[in-house]
Amino acid sequence: MRGILLTGHGGMDKLEWREDIPVPTLSEGEVLIKVGACGLNNTDVNTRVGWYSKTATSGSDNNAQEEIEPDDGGWGGTSLQFPRIQGADIAGEIVEVKGIQFQHLLGETVMVDPWIRPSELPERYKVIGYLGSEIDGGFAEYTKVPVNAVHPVKSEYSLIELATFATSSVTAENMLDRARVKTGDVVLITGASGGVGSALIQLANRRGARTIAVSSKSKVNEVESIKPDEILLRESDNFIDEVMSLTSGNGISVVADVVGGNIWPQLLEVLNHGGRYVCSGAIAGPMVEFDLRTFYLKDLTLVGATIVPPGTFGNLVSYIERKEIKPLLAETYHLKDFKKAQSSFLEKSHFGNIVVYM
Repeated sequence: MRGILLTGHGGMDKLEWREDIPVPTLSEGEVLIKVGACGLNNTDVNTRVGWYSKTATSGSDNNAQEEIEPDDGGWGGTSLQFPRIQGADIAGEIVEVKGIQFQHLLGETVMVDPWIRPSELPERYKVIGYLGSEIDGGFAEYTKVPVNAVHPVKSEYSLIELATFATSSVTAENMLDRARVKTGDVVLITGASGGVGSALIQLANRRGARTIAVSSKSKVNEVESIKPDEILLRESDNFIDEVMSLTSGNGISVVADVVGGNIWPQLLEVLNHGGRYVCSGAIAGPMVEFDLRTFYLKDLTLVGATIVPPGTFGNLVSYIERKEIKPLLAETYHLKDFKKAQSSFLEKSHFGNIVVYM
């Protein structure tokens, strides 16, 4: 089959278009998916360049990192096996199953939960791996996954549109769950024009929270289209004052952050007493300045959000089917043009999600 192989950590030269990749062979309890489309996300880049390694200290939006071969280049702090087919945001059709009890799934249009779990009733943090990292993913004509990872979806959206949701939206929903976001909360969202940030706006709005999006000036119009209650410019020289003005001096209930970097201390400062901070990324840099006094004197709660528990992805599919959230499609590329797609992704000039198709 045709697909993109990642042959090691490094630059774009580690991505190879191949037409001789074996079609996956199924084991009991697995399904074969003909991939219709697959979305791009930061994890693809972070894995390729080895950004998850503790030796990396710059932001994940820095695409000029030196080639490295870390022993801890995977998201879980371990080494990865190469070659690897990346791609976590899969939409496609089931064309083969292994197990007579799964025959009813043949021909179903499905989305795939990227957190691959054992077939037995999984614990929250018990995973086999992440699709496209420890397990081959969707940047190829076919992929295989355990049957418990597939979610049939009944939707008018195309496969390309469905491929915009998986990683960004399930990450965002998990962040909101972890931070216990509810009606009436005031949620400050960084990186609002990116995949996770834009999903956070839609999903927090769905919960009845008041959303304040942090956006660059160049993308304000696009961010406005998904209806945050307020937009705050990332370039602001008076970030704290502007947040306090927008909230009548009350501050923020929840900060949902995917950026980190230099703005991080200010994100804690604008939280109200007992506020919650939740993070699932650090595109502006993982190394931050942390004043413990801000943390303990304000009784703050700081939460990380990576592994998504069972059930969350199914909830997301139901939101999609009911059109409670919408796809944000920025660009499409044929899979053979994957390097062009990832180059565009790295430029960060797009709004929403970039998708490749076969």
